[in-house]
Amino acid sequence: MPNLARPTAVALALALALTGCGANVAPGEGKGVAARASDSHYPVTVENCGEKKTYQKAPQRVVTNDVGITEIMFALGLEDHMAGYVMPDDKGDLTAVPWKDAYRRTPWLSKERINKELVLDARADLVFAGWNYGFNEGEGFTPAALRRVGVDSYLLSESCRNGRGKARGVMAPLDALYTDLRNLGTVFDVEDRAEALIETFREQVAEAEAKALKGAARPRVFLYDSGQDKPFTSGGYAGPQDIITKAGGDHVMKDLKDSWATVGWETVVSRDPEVIVINDYGDTTAEQKKEFLLSYKPLANVSAVKHERFVVLDYVDLVESPRNPAAIASLAADLRALGS
Repeated sequence: MPNLARPTAVALALALALTGCGANVAPGEGKGVAARASDSHYPVTVENCGEKKTYQKAPQRVVTNDVGITEIMFALGLEDHMAGYVMPDDKGDLTAVPWKDAYRRTPWLSKERINKELVLDARADLVFAGWNYGFNEGEGFTPAALRRVGVDSYLLSESCRNGRGKARGVMAPLDALYTDLRNLGTVFDVEDRAEALIETFREQVAEAEAKALKGAARPRVFLYDSGQDKPFTSGGYAGPQDIITKAGGDHVMKDLKDSWATVGWETVVSRDPEVIVINDYGDTTAEQKKEFLLSYKPLANVSAVKHERFVVLDYVDLVESPRNPAAIASLAADLRALGS
């Protein structure tokens, strides 16, 4: 997992802007917002990954899995509706992130994998996770398994399966973020807050796009997540698709009908990316990933490697999260600098 504090002026400024929008509530307002709301709001029904789900009241003990999912709740000011979150401990300095107070106030339930026992111990009434973001049939942790023990679930929209085996993705990545914000706004009766966030994000993205490289100046961009025998990368339905495209790049894996998947190095070589974005997380550092790419002989003639054009973004920038708009602005600036 990544270091959450990427020290760029653009990212910090945009993060502060969205924090002001997302946390625009009076002290003490977060707790019990939905519970105090008019009874006329409920029941409410939202569509989540193709399934209509009805809520008779706002969940009060949500358990989230992974950093992007957790920060979606924080951006909506819903930490007081959470029993806690699960994520590894390589999060960097959480006191420097926009939602530092929410992290401080919300229990960190585990630094290991989320599982049914943890959820039951937390007395959760809802788990907010996703396919390959916690939910996994191989480990027996699925929405169906939780339903059997009386716990509801909400799936991250980026992770919705699309009917092609276990491939994920049913909408554009930013649309997935906006869909989840809008759905959760309805479920927790904070619709105005959700719409304000979406409006702020759209403005941030539009501003970044206006400054982005255009036409023939747009470089071909490959997202390198991990893997040496074969690279793990992003397809047309993962966050980097919109992040790269709206930042002024041409995502070389845009035709991959999945969110995150493994491809062959020969595909990377044939598409000859001019810039490689490195996903910074895990036990292998971004510098180590860069060193591998520079030393791997089959990539020697790839433009990005030959000219050492690399950009590092944190994991939380690239998965569905409220940091995506800031990542677009940051990457747009990096691509302009590399192209100058």
